[in-house]
Amino acid sequence: MFGRELEVDAVCDGKDVFVPGIMEHVEKTGIHSGDSISIYPTFSVSQKAKEKILDYTIKLGLGIGMVGLYNIQFIVDKNEDVYVIEVNPRSSRTVPFISKSTGYSLADIGTLVMLGKTLKQQGITEVYPKEKEKWYVKAPAFSFSKLNGLDARLSPEMKSTGEAIGYDKKLTRALYKALQSSGMHLVNYGTIFVTISDKDKEEALPLIKRFYNLGFNIEATEGTAKFLKQHGIRTRIKKKISEGSEEILESIRKGYVNYIINTSNIDSTSQETDGTIIRRCAVENNIPVFTALDTVRVLLDVLEEITLGISTIDE
Repeated sequence: MFGRELEVDAVCDGKDVFVPGIMEHVEKTGIHSGDSISIYPTFSVSQKAKEKILDYTIKLGLGIGMVGLYNIQFIVDKNEDVYVIEVNPRSSRTVPFISKSTGYSLADIGTLVMLGKTLKQQGITEVYPKEKEKWYVKAPAFSFSKLNGLDARLSPEMKSTGEAIGYDKKLTRALYKALQSSGMHLVNYGTIFVTISDKDKEEALPLIKRFYNLGFNIEATEGTAKFLKQHGIRTRIKKKISEGSEEILESIRKGYVNYIINTSNIDSTSQETDGTIIRRCAVENNIPVFTALDTVRVLLDVLEEITLGISTIDE
């Protein structure tokens, strides 16, 4: 099932439950939560869905008999129906993030609960406090260049080795700060190389158009280039690696490419082999590579923001 993924870190003392905040992931379900960009407060789900998430969190915490910290991951589908992915009876990697974002030290609260001090005794009397007015973004940091042979394609298997946080009154600025802090080199000009699987072409088209409208040069393999040209995007064709050409890799190595967008059908052997080689070359040459279109979407939000108002982004 694909949909928006959300998660909570909560504390239960056996009678009451406390949820400091609900986090929403940029990437759809199917990407490990540790490799997803996480945003607090939520940016796209309805109040109805958030109330259902809180209801499930309370019922599961009390029903399971939690005493201390626990984490729950959810899916919200297009109808705003909520489904539980998993419940983890432990502290999660997002505890530091949501603690910093909301101002509630969950580690301290959870520890005191385990030692017998109830939430009410700690002065916590509401399940879900008022959400902050600023945006807080957690961006994953990767060490692909230091881990030989590790593929940069995001999947259900966690690959990130750290994270960075950005916050601001404006979401695009918080995203910019988080992505920059995670080690990603952001530029609002240059060339993008794209190779998109057939199943992703329609979703990718408006994103590539946004790069095109920003003034980026577009390069692509033949199938993707033909599709883009049919929709009015001037595209330079690059020969595939599986056809015996090195021109894609040479372009990356010489620094001619600023971003790479690569989605693939994992059941297509030649396409996935080419994709693996391209992603590895990108990592070795410190070129941002994206395998999830949701990440590309927020990257464009940031690039459009810094293009229109670069003097205000560093507040």
